[in-house]
Amino acid sequence: MIDIKFLRENPDIVKENIRKKFQDEKLSLVDEVIALDAESRKAKQEGDNLRAAKNKISKEIGALMAQGKKEEAQQKKAEVAVGAKRLAELEELEPQLQEKITKIMMVIPNIIDPSVPIGKDDSENVEIQKYGEPVVPDFEVPYHADIMNRINGLDKDAAGRTSGNGFYYLCGDAARIHSAMISYARDFMIDKGFTYCIPPFMIRSSVVNGVMSFAEMEAMMYKIEGEDLFLIGTSEHSMIGKFKGQIVNENSLPVTMTSYSPCFRKEVGSHGIEERGVYRVHQFEKQEMVVLCKPEESMDWYNKMWTYTVEFFRSLDIPVRTLECCSGDLADLKVKSCDVEAWSPRQQKYFEVGSCSTLGDAQARRLGIRTKGENGTYYVHTLNNTVLASPRGLIAFLENNVNEDGSIDIPVALRPYMGGKEKILPNG
Repeated sequence: MIDIKFLRENPDIVKENIRKKFQDEKLSLVDEVIALDAESRKAKQEGDNLRAAKNKISKEIGALMAQGKKEEAQQKKAEVAVGAKRLAELEELEPQLQEKITKIMMVIPNIIDPSVPIGKDDSENVEIQKYGEPVVPDFEVPYHADIMNRINGLDKDAAGRTSGNGFYYLCGDAARIHSAMISYARDFMIDKGFTYCIPPFMIRSSVVNGVMSFAEMEAMMYKIEGEDLFLIGTSEHSMIGKFKGQIVNENSLPVTMTSYSPCFRKEVGSHGIEERGVYRVHQFEKQEMVVLCKPEESMDWYNKMWTYTVEFFRSLDIPVRTLECCSGDLADLKVKSCDVEAWSPRQQKYFEVGSCSTLGDAQARRLGIRTKGENGTYYVHTLNNTVLASPRGLIAFLENNVNEDGSIDIPVALRPYMGGKEKILPNG
C-alpha cells in the first residue's frame, strides 16, 4: 500500500505505474480515492473546529453562569447542542470515509522500481544470468516420480486415499534427502548470520491482509472454518506478522531471519495440480529468509539475498539461472522481484525453485511496522526470499544427480545430513 500523501501529490506517477502493470481498470481508483481523501480531510477539519468551538463555548457558559447570566448561558447551550448534533454526524462519517479509502488503497499497486522491465506477464520476464553449466546426460533422465519410485520414495496413491489429489507420502531415502536439504538450507543461512525461527503455521486475517493482496489471498490461502485463522502459504507471512504494530529499534536493523515451515496452498488457477509428480502440490516445506531494514539499505539486501539462493543450489551441483520479473508479473505489493530457476536435464529447460522480492514499505505500512531514529519515525522496508522450497528443490536435486543405473549421487555438502552416504542405490 502506497502513502496516501504520495498519491495525493503525485496522481500522474501512480496512474503511469498502473499502466506499466497493465491494470488500466484501476486508473479510475486514483481519482476516486483523491476525492474521498479530500472529503475525509474536510470532515476531519470541520470536526476539529466543532470540538474547539465546543470547548470554548463550554468555558463561556461556565463564566456566564458564574455571573448569573442564565439566559445568555442557555443560548450558548443551544449553540453547543446544534454543534454536537453535527459533530455526531461527522464522527460517524469519518471512519466510513477512511474505510472506503483504505479499501481502495489496498488494491492500488505499489510503485515498482525503475529498473523493472515492462511486460504483460511471466512470458516477458528477462534472464539475468546463468550459473553452472546446464548438462544434458547421454541417457534419458527419468521423470522425478519415476526416480523416487525406483528407491521406493513416493506414494501418491495412499495420499490420495487419505487426503486427495495434490498430496503425497515421501518415504525412505527420498524423505531423508528432502529433510537433509531442508536442514542444510537452515544451517546455510545460519552461517550467513541469519537468526533461525520456527513461526506459527496459522495467522489471523489482519496479518494476511497486511502481507498480501486480496487476489493472492483468495487464490492461495486455506481458511480454518469457524475461526479467524488461515494456514500459511509461506513462513514470510508469519515472520513479517511478528512485528505487527511494533516500533523496531533502529539500532537493531537490519533484522535478518531464516524460517522453516510447512506451507499450504490451494493452487487455484489454470495450471492445476500435478497428477503424477510433486511439482505443484497443496503442501510442501520451505526454508525462507526475511529481512527488515532501513529504506536506503533494501536494494543492497535484495541483491544479497537472491545470490544466497544461487550459492545454495550451486553447492548441490545444480545449475541455475536468475530471471528479472517484469511489471505485469509482479504482485501488487512488490517493488522488484526475481526468480531463481533450476536446470531440468529431463526437460532441457529451467524451472522456478525460488523467488526474491523487495516490497518497500508496503507491508510495513499495512501492518504498522515502524522504526524511530534521529530523523523521526518511519516505516521499515521488508524483503523475502526462498532458500529452498521442497519437493520442488528435491526434483531439481534428483534430476541433476541421478545416474543411468538409477543411483543418486549425494553432493559433499549434503553428506553430513545423510549419515555420510555418498550414493543412494535403486531397489531391485
